[in-house]
Amino acid sequence: MSNPVGWFEIYVNDIERAQKFYESVLKVSFETIGDPTDASVKMRAFPADMEQYGASGALVHMNGFPAGGNSTLVYFSCDDCAQEESRVEEAGGKIQRSKMSIGEYGFITLANDSEGNMFGLHSQK
Repeated sequence: MSNPVGWFEIYVNDIERAQKFYESVLKVSFETIGDPTDASVKMRAFPADMEQYGASGALVHMNGFPAGGNSTLVYFSCDDCAQEESRVEEAGGKIQRSKMSIGEYGFITLANDSEGNMFGLHSQK
């Protein structure tokens, strides 16, 4: 197994609010995608370059799967996680742990999004 993560999904209660949050913090644009097996599922895909290292994923709103109760932590790659961290609270989120060193592996920030999901930011500087 070369890359253990092939895709991720972040379950949300309000997909428009969550999309606005991540667009504001990460400065990205989403693509609307659908679930061919269930038209009631709403999905917004993070941008992806399939030629580059790493995995993409989506924000997902699905009845019966509320936000904020999972135990998986997704880290978003950044040039300097302090930049994205500075936009979290204004976008409706909360900082759990401000930028901190993880030694030779760089730096991380831990935050909650507008839906209550915890996520991480990671950078080398």
